[in-house]
Amino acid sequence: MPSQPSGGVRLDHTVVFATDRAASARFLASILGLEVGAPFGPFLPLDLGNGVTLDYYTHTDGPIQPQHYAFLVPADDFPVMIARLEAAHVTYYADPSHTLPDQTNTLFGGRGAYFDDPDGHNMEILTHPYVRP
Repeated sequence: MPSQPSGGVRLDHTVVFATDRAASARFLASILGLEVGAPFGPFLPLDLGNGVTLDYYTHTDGPIQPQHYAFLVPADDFPVMIARLEAAHVTYYADPSHTLPDQTNTLFGGRGAYFDDPDGHNMEILTHPYVRP
């Protein structure tokens, strides 16, 4: 029987398709204040610091299907990340449908914002996890 990590099942890594793995990884790293790791085979890892890695992969076999990635960030870092988006001239939104530009939300007692990465992935930064029933 395979061993389970303490605390149950946890996400270890996921692959993020990109037209240019380096550009996409550097983009997100610059917003979140992280470092891009050394290439690992065809992947370029972005370690999120909680045991989870985004492995960027250059996908050339057709269009990239945009995905949604949400990042729980410290409340003190949120305004810094918004400032980085503004400095990079990246529009952020209060809603996942991108109808409220240059605004943040206050869902569940925290703050949040959505923005697109270079390949159209819908990225989200939030300071408080969603409350689930």
